Amino acid sequence: MSDGSDAGPGSDPDGGGDPTPPPNADALPAAGSGERGVHDRLPPALRAVVPSPGRGFPAVRLAVRNLSRQRLRAALAAVGIVIGVFAVVSLGMLGTALQVAATDELGGIGNQVVVSPNAEAGVESLNDRDLSAIRRAASGRGEVIPLKATGTTASNGDRRTVAQVYGTTDPRALFGESAGAAPAYLRGGAVVGADVAEALDLSVGGTVTVESNDYHVVAILPEATAISPVQADSAVVISPGEFATTGYSQVVVRADSAADASAVADGVRERLNAREVRVSVFSLSSLLDRITEFFALLNGFLIAVAAVSLVVAGVSIFNVMLMTVSERRGEIGVLRAVGIHRTEVLRTLLVEATLLGVAGGAVGATLGLVGVLAVALSTELPVTAVFVPTNALVFAGAFGFGALVALVGGLYPAYRAATDPPVEALRG
Repeated sequence: MSDGSDAGPGSDPDGGGDPTPPPNADALPAAGSGERGVHDRLPPALRAVVPSPGRGFPAVRLAVRNLSRQRLRAALAAVGIVIGVFAVVSLGMLGTALQVAATDELGGIGNQVVVSPNAEAGVESLNDRDLSAIRRAASGRGEVIPLKATGTTASNGDRRTVAQVYGTTDPRALFGESAGAAPAYLRGGAVVGADVAEALDLSVGGTVTVESNDYHVVAILPEATAISPVQADSAVVISPGEFATTGYSQVVVRADSAADASAVADGVRERLNAREVRVSVFSLSSLLDRITEFFALLNGFLIAVAAVSLVVAGVSIFNVMLMTVSERRGEIGVLRAVGIHRTEVLRTLLVEATLLGVAGGAVGATLGLVGVLAVALSTELPVTAVFVPTNALVFAGAFGFGALVALVGGLYPAYRAATDPPVEALRG
């Protein structure tokens, strides 16, 4: 007869403390670990594919593992993105850099307006009334420089050369940055251009002869580096009083900006060409606009051509992902059979395609930037023209476009795999 002192397995004789564990406690699954135990008993190949219960579905980690299983195929697909992004970045950034360099080089001419008499209307020169109208049109917008000009021969002893003779009292305003040491106000003597000085072996203090008149050389202009309507290198600048004519050959307006130059040109036309076309007005800002438009069209064409290679790379990724899905149909069927939702399968396959695009885009964009810098360093293209905000947009846009092309290329194969019925997938 039991007195209650006999205890069953797992009971405490004293009625307190922890119960004694059953004999085969180690063989029983712990609470909440039944599904994990099932996962651990899966074959290694399936255990690597099927995520352990209690963990989130590791889309990125699984995508990296799947790509590593087919390294050569993934690398070839990524190479297509590398080539496409490299082409877009290199051509796009190089085109932008050329446009910036050309605009900087030609930017000064965009601020100039040249007013000349219209010979077809019988106007041979500009008079003081015309000059006053031009000054009113340019009031507050720039500086007006009236010019007398003629072509003739300059000499120094036995040396002779063809020169463009200008008559103005303000050579510094006329030539701008190319004026060098030219005086702000020319009272007498002559300012000689670099080519004339070299041809005639002239220096400051020497004498240049123009049409039998000798002039003391007060300054020599440095070699011109900017484009200008005035021929600085072949110029001989003297006082306008040395000319026999009373009218002006042309008037140059150096506006404060390209917008001011356009406004001055319109104002001159309204004042002088209202009844008849007495003067021809040439605003060099229109030339600059055409150059800018040309480079913009060229840059757009280059980027469009390069983008075709990215589209081809997208087709390559589409093909790779389609083949991958076909080969892994049984594996995807197992995932679906053990309860993995189709959205998780879709996400994993899209991550694989996106990783190809991101990796290829990063490598291609970097190589493109390095290539453009190499071109700039080996030529006269300024490096500063490469590092402009527009090129930052080209760099980021090409990288993003490469990733997007890869994502779109993998969209249909991923959707096809995710919507495939598990039973049909397991049958292969």
